[in-house]
Amino acid sequence: MTDTQTAPPTARMVEAPRATPARRVSAWLTVHPRTRLAFLLTAPLFWLGIVYIVALVLLLVTAFWTVDSFTGEIATDWTLDNIVTVLTGALYQTVTLRTVGVALLVTVIDVAIALPIAFYMAKVATPRMQRFLVIAVLMPLWASYLVKAYAWRSVLSQEGILQWILEPFGLQTPGYGLTATIITLSYLWLPYVILPIYAGLERVPDSLLEASADLGGRSWRTIAHVVLPLAFPAIIAGTIFSFSLSLGDYITVNIVGGASQMLGNLVYTNVGAANNLPLAAAIALIPIVIIFGYLALVRRTGALNNL
Repeated sequence: MTDTQTAPPTARMVEAPRATPARRVSAWLTVHPRTRLAFLLTAPLFWLGIVYIVALVLLLVTAFWTVDSFTGEIATDWTLDNIVTVLTGALYQTVTLRTVGVALLVTVIDVAIALPIAFYMAKVATPRMQRFLVIAVLMPLWASYLVKAYAWRSVLSQEGILQWILEPFGLQTPGYGLTATIITLSYLWLPYVILPIYAGLERVPDSLLEASADLGGRSWRTIAHVVLPLAFPAIIAGTIFSFSLSLGDYITVNIVGGASQMLGNLVYTNVGAANNLPLAAAIALIPIVIIFGYLALVRRTGALNNL
């Protein structure tokens, strides 16, 4: 090839792109991944702060206001009357204990049911059966919350299918009340407990179970001393869902709870019928404080990493 001949197209030099401001910024962000991540998270974190953090702050502020007894309008005079009423009133103490008791009982029931199901899914079932069970656990979440609650209202009624099953044995359905509330809430939140425990058990190496069996460990000893300690953070993660969701629920109690009340019902009543938003805000602070206290306790277990 002579000097006068033109070089083939493949050998020609490609011109560098123009150094526009946008390209400079893009190149700078490429070598600064933390700054790029900060820009990506700014919008959602800003929205989260506005929707949740600011809302909680406004709720806290409202709890220190009062309602004018003559006009019914909210007075922005700062006072501790609502907080004192909620802390010292016998009604609020009783409802608080009932709400916490229901939430704890629902959590215990869900964990007791979820553990064997999650263990079977993670360590016993075949891959095909495992996929089927995951779909089966997720399927109730496709239905509406109200549809499931009203379905249990129908099941637990005196004319429901449960009464038809129990009647030949001389038994009766529990009807509507705290028992019905606990049953319904346990059903509603069970998938939220199964999935974190299943994810935690799936990370437990099978070799540890085999080593325990080789050393003479029986099934229950292996579960108690190998599986449960490793899956404990995942179990606690599941309890966060069931406990917090039960603590703030009020719709289920209205549907199947009969005359029973929980903290959510008191908040709903004071916001609606009583038109006393400051008192409702003071009542709402109770489950918020309880949940934050529970999260502070479980934070050291590593359970929050399993959410």
